[in-house]
Amino acid sequence: MRTRLLPLLVVLMAGTLLALGFPLAVSLAAGQQQRVVVDRIDDSARFAALAQFFVDAEGSGSNGADDRLETLKQELARYQELYGIRVGIFYRDDNALARSPGWWRLPESGEGRRAFDEALAGRRSHDPPQVWPWQTHGRLLVASPVVLDGDVVAVVATESPTDQMRGRILRGWLFIAGGLAAAMLVAFGAALRLTSWVLKPVQTLDAAAHGIATGRMNSRVAAAGGPPELQRLAHSFNEMADNVEEVLEQQRAFVADASHQLRNPLAALLLRIELLALELPEGNEEIASVRTEGKRLTQVLDDLLDLALAEHASAEISLTDIAALAAERVAAWRPYAEEKGVRLTGTGRTAVTGWADPIALSSALDAVIDNALKFTPAGEEVEVAVAAAGRVVQVTVADRGPGLTDEELQRIGDRFWRSGRHQNVKGSGLGLSISRTLLAAGGGSLAYAPNPPHGLRVTVTVPRTEPHAA
Repeated sequence: MRTRLLPLLVVLMAGTLLALGFPLAVSLAAGQQQRVVVDRIDDSARFAALAQFFVDAEGSGSNGADDRLETLKQELARYQELYGIRVGIFYRDDNALARSPGWWRLPESGEGRRAFDEALAGRRSHDPPQVWPWQTHGRLLVASPVVLDGDVVAVVATESPTDQMRGRILRGWLFIAGGLAAAMLVAFGAALRLTSWVLKPVQTLDAAAHGIATGRMNSRVAAAGGPPELQRLAHSFNEMADNVEEVLEQQRAFVADASHQLRNPLAALLLRIELLALELPEGNEEIASVRTEGKRLTQVLDDLLDLALAEHASAEISLTDIAALAAERVAAWRPYAEEKGVRLTGTGRTAVTGWADPIALSSALDAVIDNALKFTPAGEEVEVAVAAAGRVVQVTVADRGPGLTDEELQRIGDRFWRSGRHQNVKGSGLGLSISRTLLAAGGGSLAYAPNPPHGLRVTVTVPRTEPHAA
């Protein structure tokens, strides 16, 4: 969830910063250019005043006109030499009154011509086109009118190099970019902290829900931190988990009590049946049938009690040699297999460790091997293989029995379920359910699959790393 929420916040904050940064960068460039334009307008005003003296003296036929023109040319030359700015004073017909350097002419078209025409109309340059840092050959032309007796008699024009101005703009932009990058890092840190603050209770809630789903009914959420709504949700989840655990505990207690309480009346009933059988002829089929059903009912009650105890008991998980334990169970069941004429073999790893409850794992292997031997005909083989597969250890019991259909594979392991084809085989339908419950308490599992060409493959899986540490 964080991978979806965090990029969304980062994109929104980046968009906000860019929306603020672009206008700021444009404003900075405009400000830098405006400073240059104002400075050139001030210089043009001074040159325009000097030009007025010359034009006025020239118009009145004064003898000092030549001296004033010479002074004007010297001023323009010193200005151009000192600042590197081209400057000239031009009559209305584009002829130069004075200029520096001497070869410089006004452009015939473009923005420079537009500025000259505006000055002829009596307006100073106030808004020349913006020069950007990437315009390496750009120059800034500013024109101001020379007014005498209310008439524009000439135009003062300056054409400035923009290297320094573009450098200042670029440095300003770099400063802005650095500020935006720093702000973005701060915003990213704030977004990371915000998402952690919001999602940490959700992650804790998810872990607790997963724990309950996998059988750890004591999983709860510590309602600390996070938005108030999530704190209330955590509190409600804990209340729900308490209620569910209480209901399940009552159910387990009922099953255990019922199976325990029914054993004594059932034992008394079977005893009376045996006493009654003494008065009937030997080999009575009804009495034999009643005895069989009574024994089956006793087995069901015992399995129900075992199931209730398995669901209630906590697993004593320890690092166990799974291969040695599997070999031990194979050796224990081999006499029974030989009695049935079935070959029971152990293959695979001879030493591999995993985390499991040894008693629970032994019980699960006993149930699986017992089932395999029940349904495997004489002359066939049951193979118990131990293998390490990444982070888990697998004990696979493969038989050569009739196997199960795809629909039956979906139901195997359900309580009291037995295939319709195997109703005549001894059993209560609870053995695999008890095994699954015992394994789940330690982080293990049972899986079922066909064993071609016929038969069933049951895989017992336990983790190689400690479940709670992982």
